[in-house]
Amino acid sequence: MSGLKIIVLAKQVPDTRNVGKDAMKADGTVNRGALPAIFNPEDLNALEQALRIKDRVAGSTVTVLTMGPGRAAEVIREGLYRGADNGYLLTDRAFAGSDTLATSYAISKAIEKTGPYDIIVAGRQAIDGDTAQVGPQVAEKLNLPQITYTEEVLEISKKKIKIRRRLERGVEEVSSTLPCVITVNASAPECRPRHAKQTMKFKYAKTVTELQAANEDYITLFENKPYLQIEELSVKDVGADVELLGLSGSPTKVKGIENVILEAKESRKVENTDAGVEEMIKELIENHTIG
Repeated sequence: MSGLKIIVLAKQVPDTRNVGKDAMKADGTVNRGALPAIFNPEDLNALEQALRIKDRVAGSTVTVLTMGPGRAAEVIREGLYRGADNGYLLTDRAFAGSDTLATSYAISKAIEKTGPYDIIVAGRQAIDGDTAQVGPQVAEKLNLPQITYTEEVLEISKKKIKIRRRLERGVEEVSSTLPCVITVNASAPECRPRHAKQTMKFKYAKTVTELQAANEDYITLFENKPYLQIEELSVKDVGADVELLGLSGSPTKVKGIENVILEAKESRKVENTDAGVEEMIKELIENHTIG
């Protein structure tokens, strides 16, 4: 069996665990500059599934594709450190403010541009929007079958994949032909840590823009070590219609933002005994809090 070409959709997201009063802009978009940026957690689960397929199928390659500003190249480097082979940064001012519809359009155009693929893997959802829409929308735009809520890849061949998916009330085993799109749950295995050899190999991997900003000779660097180039893709590069991107291409509009502060109203101390716990559970069932 020849190797599989796997694309991992990853996103650099603001750390929503540190949301403050400046987290949102007046136009309803996230103020990303006010929050620390991290690798979207479920995209790390997706990366691990892609790397496990690569481990199982000799000759497979894993490409990380992310859309965002220049600093989002850090997500690609993180993927390279953990076992990915290369990556693309989809970046252009025209992408700013894109909702899921515009984002999935841009990503689908980038995927078409970057060549053949067998599997597209994405996290179930990003923590900054919690929509779980981009993966399925990419599948629709590329006219591909999709399997969501993936927890484990059970079987894989050049033409078919079998997956166990975790649902609210149980699990399912689902098969699909390739190529396809799969989205991965947080219940899937955590991503492996950085690999020392991969980190040493790719620690100087950068985009042309990053090297230009540092006034470094990127031409000589990439001629001698082409694997260190993180390729940047613009709207023009992927052949996208600018009217379908950014705020103009995003029908989702934020009408209002409200800060909600939860306050405890009542509390009651429960004895740390079997009888105390049993009494508490009985009361919670009776008032329909649980059960």
